[in-house]
Amino acid sequence: MKGKITITNKKARFEYEILDKYNAGIVLSGTEIKSIRLGKASISESFCEFNESIELFVVNMNIETYSFSANFNHFPKSTRKLLLNKKELQKLNKSVKNTGLTIIPLKLYTNEKGIAKLEIALAKGKKLYDKRQTMIDRDNKRNLDRVKKENKS
Repeated sequence: MKGKITITNKKARFEYEILDKYNAGIVLSGTEIKSIRLGKASISESFCEFNESIELFVVNMNIETYSFSANFNHFPKSTRKLLLNKKELQKLNKSVKNTGLTIIPLKLYTNEKGIAKLEIALAKGKKLYDKRQTMIDRDNKRNLDRVKKENKS
């Protein structure tokens, strides 16, 4: 493949505290992979959930319709199945049910073979004061880097 496509969820690290990361394959249909390779996808408001038979699905992931296709286009916001090992699925399901954690997508990318993968994370929601602390830390780091750069010159 020519270039790797990476679509990130920028709000995820601000809204959630990341506990554990996993790489999952996605079951795609029709022209979805072509739209992903063009960069026409969004995971900013999506989340993952289990069904009754302990299968993991990503919900609310938007993959735009492929503009060069006429008849066999896909639905942009349909749920898509994620592919993980059985042990990983059981571990994630146990964490979600017992401790009230959530599973969010962090990054949608294509690997060197051109296959679409989704990096998901087991996360805990941040409180408002944690978000404020994150903003303060980011501003302090930016100011410190600015001062260091001025002192070098």
